[in-house]
Amino acid sequence: MAHDGAHHHTDRTTTGPPAPMPRQRPGTRTGGAPAFDLPTWAAAPRPEAEPGVYRLGYRPLDPERAEAAQVAAWPLLLRAGLNAVVGWLVYVYGVELAEAGTTMIGVLPSKSALVATSVVLTLNVLVIGVVIKLFGRMGRWPEVWRRYVSPLLSRAVTQEQPAEEGVAVAQVVRRLDPWGGLRQGGAAEAAGRLEGEAVGDVDYVRIQRAWESAQADPAFVPAFVEQVVARGGAAFAHPSESRELADRAERHDLLLGQVCLGTAQDVPKNPLSHRAAGFALDPAVLGTSLLAVGPAGTGKTARLARPVAEALCLQALAGTACVVVVGAADADLGPDAWYDVVIAPGDPASVYGLDLYGAAQDPDEAAARLAEALLPDELTARAENARTALQQVVGPFHAAYARYPGVRELRALLAGEPDVLAALVKALGVAGRLAVYERDLEHRERQRGRADDPGALLADRLALLDRPAFEGAFATDGTGRPPFAMRVLDHPLRVRVKLPERSHPEAARMLSRLVVGQFVQAAGARTDRSLFAGLVVDDASAALDATAVRGVQRMRGVNAGAVLLLRTLVDLPEALRAPLFGAVGCRMAFPGIAPWDGRLFSEAWGTHLVQETAVTHTPDTSGGVVRRAGRLGRRALSGTAAQTESVTTRDVERLRWSPSDLAHALPAGHAVVSLTAVSGEQVPPLLVDLRG
Repeated sequence: MAHDGAHHHTDRTTTGPPAPMPRQRPGTRTGGAPAFDLPTWAAAPRPEAEPGVYRLGYRPLDPERAEAAQVAAWPLLLRAGLNAVVGWLVYVYGVELAEAGTTMIGVLPSKSALVATSVVLTLNVLVIGVVIKLFGRMGRWPEVWRRYVSPLLSRAVTQEQPAEEGVAVAQVVRRLDPWGGLRQGGAAEAAGRLEGEAVGDVDYVRIQRAWESAQADPAFVPAFVEQVVARGGAAFAHPSESRELADRAERHDLLLGQVCLGTAQDVPKNPLSHRAAGFALDPAVLGTSLLAVGPAGTGKTARLARPVAEALCLQALAGTACVVVVGAADADLGPDAWYDVVIAPGDPASVYGLDLYGAAQDPDEAAARLAEALLPDELTARAENARTALQQVVGPFHAAYARYPGVRELRALLAGEPDVLAALVKALGVAGRLAVYERDLEHRERQRGRADDPGALLADRLALLDRPAFEGAFATDGTGRPPFAMRVLDHPLRVRVKLPERSHPEAARMLSRLVVGQFVQAAGARTDRSLFAGLVVDDASAALDATAVRGVQRMRGVNAGAVLLLRTLVDLPEALRAPLFGAVGCRMAFPGIAPWDGRLFSEAWGTHLVQETAVTHTPDTSGGVVRRAGRLGRRALSGTAAQTESVTTRDVERLRWSPSDLAHALPAGHAVVSLTAVSGEQVPPLLVDLRG
C-alpha cells in the first residue's frame, strides 16, 4: 500500500525539501520581492547525496536520530521518565556504595579535607556519567531534549532566536565571494565588472563555464576579460541573447543542473536517505533516459514533461545543454518564447519547417530512417523492402540535383511517374552519374505495377504529408520555410516540435517517429558531446520503433537522454515493451495505471527482504491432572479452550511494489519512480509527492 499501513513520526527539521531561494530575474523587480542573492545561492550547502535528492540546502539524515524519531510521543516520554527514576535511584545508592568502598580502603578518613572533598566530587561525577550514559541511551534522553526541551527553551529565551540564527548564517555565507576564482586566476577586472551589476543564476553558470574553458589555455584569459568587461552579465550570452525564461518556476539549481519535482514521502518503502527530501532530476540521471506511464489527467505533462523541458531550456541558456521537445500543438510544454526554433507543421504562421533527412550522414541512411518513420506499426514486416525502394530513388536524386527530394518529388518518383523519371535520368546523365545509379532505377522500374510494390505503399503514406496544410513545411529546394536539421545538436538550441494531432493524426504519428529517430541518430553522431542533449516526448506511443529503442539504450554513453511519456504500454507493439523497459534506466508509474502495465514495473523493480511475523495458536495440553481439570472447567464455563501462542519471525522476499498497489493504491498527485545514474548508481522505487 502507499503508506504500508503504518504511521511514523519523523523529525522534519533534519532533512527535507528546502524553501525556494529568493530570486529576482536580471533587470526586473516585481511586487517588492527580494532580489536574487547570488553570493548566498552560489555558496549554499550542496552536500553529496544519492541520485534523485535535491541537494540545494539538503541536510543528510542521521540514521540513529531517524530511528529515534519513529518512536511515538507517549512511549518516548514514559520510557524517558522511567529511566530517569531508576537512574536517580542508581545514582543515590551508587554514590553511597562508592563512598563506603573508599572508606574501607582508607581514602576518606584522610587528614586532608581537600583530598576527601575531591574524592567525593570525583565519585559523584563518575556515577553521574555512568548513569547518564547508560540510562540516557536506554531512555532516549537526547531525542526528548531535541524534540521537546530545546524548542521550549528557545521560545522561553526569545521568540526571534531561530530567525536570528538563520540571518547570522546567511550573513556568513554572503561574505563568500562568488567571483573569487576569477580574481585569483588573473581576471580581477572582470570580477569587478560583474560585482557591480545584477547577475542571475543562468548568467553565473554560463560565465563560470566560459571561465573554465578559458583557463584551459592562458592565451584565452585576456579575451575572456575583454568580453566580460564589455558586456558584464550578458557576456557569452546564448545566440538568442536571452538570459532568462519567462514565468519560470523557482525549483531549479543550475549549478548542479537539478530540477526539483516534489518530495519523497516519509514511508517505510522509501530508502532512509530519501525520506522527506526533495526529489530532483538532473543530466546524470536523465542520461539513462526515463519512461513514465500513466493515464491522461494524472499530471505527466504538467508535473514531469514541462518542468524537465523548462530545466533543459535554462541549461541551454547557460550553455550546458540542448533540448528537443515533442508534443501536440496544444500540449502545455511551455510558451513559444522558451524556444529558439518552433516547428509547427500544419500551422501557416510557423516560421520553421522540418528537414525530413536532417540527421543523415549519407543518402542511404536518410532514406532508411525516413522509410521506417513512414510505415505504420502493422506494416513493419515490409520495412526492409521499403528501405530499399526509398534508397533506390533518394540516392539517384541526390546525385543528380545535389539535394534531397521534396515530398511531392519523392512521391512522384515512388509512384513511377514517367516524366519525373525521365527528368531524373537526364539529370544523372548531365552529372555523369547515370552508370552508377542505372541499376537502381531499372530495379525500381521492374517493381512498379506489382501487387507487392513497396513504392506504391510509400507513395500512399507520403500523400499524408503532401497536403495544402503542410505547404512549405518540408521543402528542400529553398522555396519553403527554413528547414531545421537535427544535426545541429552540438549547439545549445531549444527546439519545440508541435504535432498536428487533431487535424492530421496519422501525419503527426509519422512526424513523431521521424523526429525521435533523427534525434537518436544525431545524438550518437555528435563529435562534440560536451552539451547534454535532452529529448522530451509528451506522447511517445507512436514515436518508438525498434531502431529508436536501440538508440535510446546507446544514448547514455554519448551524454544524451530522453524523457518518454506513455498513457499505457498497450499502445506499443508487444515486441517493444520489454526491450523498452530494458533500454531506459529510470521508470516512473503514475496513479491509475492498468494492472498489466503495473506488472512490467513490478517485475523490473524486483523483490526485497522484509520481516514477516507469523502467530500460531495451538490447544494447550501441558501440565498434570490439576491443570487439565482446570482447563476442562474453563471450557465448560466460558466455551473457549485454552491455547498457547507461538510467534515466528522470518525474512521473506516480497515485491517492492505489486501490480495491485501501483494500479489502485497510489494517491493522486503522487508517482513511484526508480532511478539509475549514468555512473551505474541505482535508487530503488520511491514514492514521490509531485504536488509540492
